[in-house]
Amino acid sequence: MNLQLKLRLSSMMFLEFFVWGSWYVTMGTFLGTNLQARDQDISLAFSTQSFGAIIAPFIVGLIADRYFHAQKILGVIHLLGAGLMFLLYNSSDFSEFFPLIFIYMILFMPTLALVNSISFNQMKNPEKEFSVIRVWGTIGWIAAGMLISFLAWDSQEGMADGLLRNTWIMASMVSLGLGLYSFTLPSTPPRASSNEKFTLSNALGLDALSLLKHKNYAIFFLSSILICIPLAFYYQNASPFLTEIGLENSTGKMALGQVSEVAFMLALPIFFSRFGLKKTLIVAMLAWAVRYFFFAFGNAQDGVWMLLVGILLHGICYDFFFVSGQIYTDSHAGEKYKSSAQGLITLATYGIGMLIGFWAAGQISNFYLDSAGSHDWKSIWMIPSGISVLVLLFFISFFKSEKTELKP
Repeated sequence: MNLQLKLRLSSMMFLEFFVWGSWYVTMGTFLGTNLQARDQDISLAFSTQSFGAIIAPFIVGLIADRYFHAQKILGVIHLLGAGLMFLLYNSSDFSEFFPLIFIYMILFMPTLALVNSISFNQMKNPEKEFSVIRVWGTIGWIAAGMLISFLAWDSQEGMADGLLRNTWIMASMVSLGLGLYSFTLPSTPPRASSNEKFTLSNALGLDALSLLKHKNYAIFFLSSILICIPLAFYYQNASPFLTEIGLENSTGKMALGQVSEVAFMLALPIFFSRFGLKKTLIVAMLAWAVRYFFFAFGNAQDGVWMLLVGILLHGICYDFFFVSGQIYTDSHAGEKYKSSAQGLITLATYGIGMLIGFWAAGQISNFYLDSAGSHDWKSIWMIPSGISVLVLLFFISFFKSEKTELKP
């Protein structure tokens, strides 16, 4: 792949995740402070990601793979997304906000597969070339968070002035730019024949359910769903938590989680090769428990280091579990079920697991909300920490060590 093409695809990834990072991290805080939404409302808003993940295979499988070029669909979606982001910027209450974010996430989630498809279509050796392109998505997410904190939109003064609303107009402008830019990307024609029969089981990866006959994989699959329950607590509650306890530049500090994601992505092949799959997954689940324990006992004064360590553990939590899980899934799937198996694990985690997690996080956060509008964050964070420990014990007890190769 020549340098010019690398730059074009890297720019696409940067903008794709910049758009997402512009609003996703701070949405919980925005809803609570700007729209006076309840915890259950915030939970409902975040659950749109799960509904988007469930519906995404229909859009990609039925439309992108059969009728239209991927880069054109990407462009149209982001142009529509720019309009929806502008409407979200102008929303005045949650009843107006929710249908807009629901429609947006159903449109946006398929773009995560589309940018991958456009990239893979230009690569001769994806195993070595893709990570160099994909890392710019993480950098885009980091840049969005850093910019929000640099502009002080997430500061106490900024939120008091309603500046956090500007995240939506920023996302709208960048989405507009990406929408127009997408039409200049390399041609990525439909992969399947328009005459080829579309099946629900193939789109959702259900034809890969045969993998669950393997006991070890079934244990991993169930653990993946369960570990996404505490994961949802982080996405939904971390920003409101850090804001409520008075941590300055919280969005920029949360971007350190993506910085660690880059670092641990580089460390994963070494750790995986040396210690194997089971120990890698155990370390990841243990990191979840430790992260939430640190959040429970950290504060914005002398306990800031605990909060920062909890954020920096994101790299281990995400890379060591989800990336290792994708490798493990690929090794079991074989050529016949490679795509459908990855679709199935995505449906199970981002769809089912996180949908349960967002609901639970909303209910628990509301339960520990006092009459003054403050949360008992220590009690809230100890619950996902405890869930992580239980999932860890389940996994250790039933998952047997097996050799899994990490592709170069």
